[in-house]
Amino acid sequence: MAKTQALGLEPIERLEEKVRLLVGLLDKLRSDQARLIEENRHLRSQTEELRDQLGAAESASGELTALRQERDAVRARVAEILDHLEGLEV
Repeated sequence: MAKTQALGLEPIERLEEKVRLLVGLLDKLRSDQARLIEENRHLRSQTEELRDQLGAAESASGELTALRQERDAVRARVAEILDHLEGLEV
């Protein structure tokens, strides 16, 4: 009879061990999921900051181009004025 009881409990003990392993795996997966959710939130935040910086850089680049064009126009105008002044002195 003891042998029958021992044989009858063995499958239950194996099942219990599998359940423990599954619970441990579930706990690990939940922990990993929480970590990945936080990492995802952080990366989204960084992405938004980088987009803002890119927009500011593109704006500054456009402004710089406009200022360079204005500078070139002023140089050309000053050169014309100097040429005109040189013509008056002769």
